[in-house]
Amino acid sequence: MCPAKPVPFDDTITIDTLTRDPYPIYRRLRQEAPVLRVKALNRILLTRATDTRYVKDTPDLFSANDPNTPMLRAFQVHTLMRKDGPDHKRERMAMAPAFAPKVILNDWVPAYRRFAREYIDRLATGEVVNLFPALSAPYAARGLAHLLGLDEASDDEMQRWSQALIDGAGNFGWADGPFAISDRANAEMNSLFDRLAPRHLAEPNNSAYSVMLNADDPIAQSQIRANLKIAIGGGINEPRDALLTILYGLLTNPDQLAHVRANDAWTTAFEEGVRWVAPIQVSARLVREDTEIRGHAVAKGETVMTSQASACRDESIYGDDGENYNVFRDKAPHQAFGNGAHFCLGTHVARKAVAEVMLPMLFDRFPNMSLPDPEAVVWSGFGFRGPLNLPVRLA
Repeated sequence: MCPAKPVPFDDTITIDTLTRDPYPIYRRLRQEAPVLRVKALNRILLTRATDTRYVKDTPDLFSANDPNTPMLRAFQVHTLMRKDGPDHKRERMAMAPAFAPKVILNDWVPAYRRFAREYIDRLATGEVVNLFPALSAPYAARGLAHLLGLDEASDDEMQRWSQALIDGAGNFGWADGPFAISDRANAEMNSLFDRLAPRHLAEPNNSAYSVMLNADDPIAQSQIRANLKIAIGGGINEPRDALLTILYGLLTNPDQLAHVRANDAWTTAFEEGVRWVAPIQVSARLVREDTEIRGHAVAKGETVMTSQASACRDESIYGDDGENYNVFRDKAPHQAFGNGAHFCLGTHVARKAVAEVMLPMLFDRFPNMSLPDPEAVVWSGFGFRGPLNLPVRLA
């Protein structure tokens, strides 16, 4: 048996480059160095789909409890995202009743329909409108605030808090600025939670905050807050960015848009969108024991970073077409919402909010919507990725 090789090292890849456009780098690494120690990340980066799935599906060997993540500093508490086994399950299940299929169908889908109509009604026909601030972001923020039981928070507050947590959790350079912003956001969120708790205790409902507070055996207050913050951090950008990504994909491929509309294939459009540009791009895991990945020695105590963004374009699954948005492709699994015990709890809500509610309603109202200048769309993000703008002509 050949001895394990050392993990190759790279000191040229930067966080700035990954933030601007990671996909050419991932495409090269999948072929040349799918297991790579990246100095800027202080982690071993994994870019092949089989490896990312293996890590997520093997929690006994790869722990979510990464002590080197900036998430703990950003959230000011050890969240369920960084826990394993019974501890993770207990906190996840505390919030799970709010995401039950019957609750989604009876409570959240009607609310999302109401919010979608409200925000679409604000849009002006015949004008070029940036759908990021005008539609996608506030729609995602309002729906999440309602689901979590934080209705008193404004759309702007929800968006600002979400971005503060995202920037703090992705602050792999450990700069002071993003943490100062996340500290202020934490203080504001904690104040809101304190104000709303008496109402949810007095008037139980299906919102996440209420079900956690009123549980027969509630988790600690600190972890209730942590769960709400995790949902705020990830629950806005996923539907927001997925909606914009799908719209970009459809509007730049008229034949695909025609097919989706003719066949009511909005869920297919959704799944292809999140595969093409995964809203949450990377995850970290702590190595519990000495092991090997693709013949490379990975020591206990190392941190591996799985790139689901890269896995979602892996040639072994998607052939040579993985870099393109293509609703006609044969159905294939993707890892945009993760896998294993940490599979995204809000997946089904996001799918319904975007694919079943917003997309068909938007195109019913504006059947001739167009994207005048695709080159004007700016994409950004390494840990979380999506368009920063989407100027469309509404018609």
